[in-house]
Amino acid sequence: MPTVGLYKMDGSQAGTIELNENIFGQEINKSVLHQVVVNYLANQRQGTQSTKTRSEVSGGGIKPWRQKGTGRARQGSIRATQWIHGGIALGPKPRDYSYSLNKKVKKVAMKSALSSKVAEAEIKVIDELKLDAIKTKDIKTMLDKLEVNTKALIVTCEKDEIVYKSGRNIDGVTVTFAGVLNVYDILSHDQLIIAKDAIAKIEEVLA
Repeated sequence: MPTVGLYKMDGSQAGTIELNENIFGQEINKSVLHQVVVNYLANQRQGTQSTKTRSEVSGGGIKPWRQKGTGRARQGSIRATQWIHGGIALGPKPRDYSYSLNKKVKKVAMKSALSSKVAEAEIKVIDELKLDAIKTKDIKTMLDKLEVNTKALIVTCEKDEIVYKSGRNIDGVTVTFAGVLNVYDILSHDQLIIAKDAIAKIEEVLA
């Protein structure tokens, strides 16, 4: 079983913790990770971009000059696509970019992402991640004590407004909870700071 350090919020080590090998000790499947990250980013797209075709641009109803006899190229409308201020040919229109993936694929990707953090020693488990009041300084101090000076993802067991609001103003720090943890967030941060009870929650979901 993979074993990682168990820390207190003051940075001192409280021991070690054994993680479920079926979740945190899996072979890293880069192909599946790529599929899930692309899917996540596609689902985040608003798809609201829109351009006007020649039929939608205002004006241009009259033929600009007669068909023959002027020596110039024939034109039917000043709103044709080759004209300045004309319509756009084959431009983007509002569309839904989202699509779904098989649950099994998502589960494999999550296990691969978590396993990659363990393999690279980029995960620290906090024995009890809890604050009494909203204080950014407390989260900053914890990260300094843990010697985390890169992009960090802090994961609590349940949604914790105090921890969330304490960490949201720190550059490079994202606070989330086990129920909404996703592959993209894990891979886009250098360090994973996760509460001990969140580990149990994740193992329960992915088992």
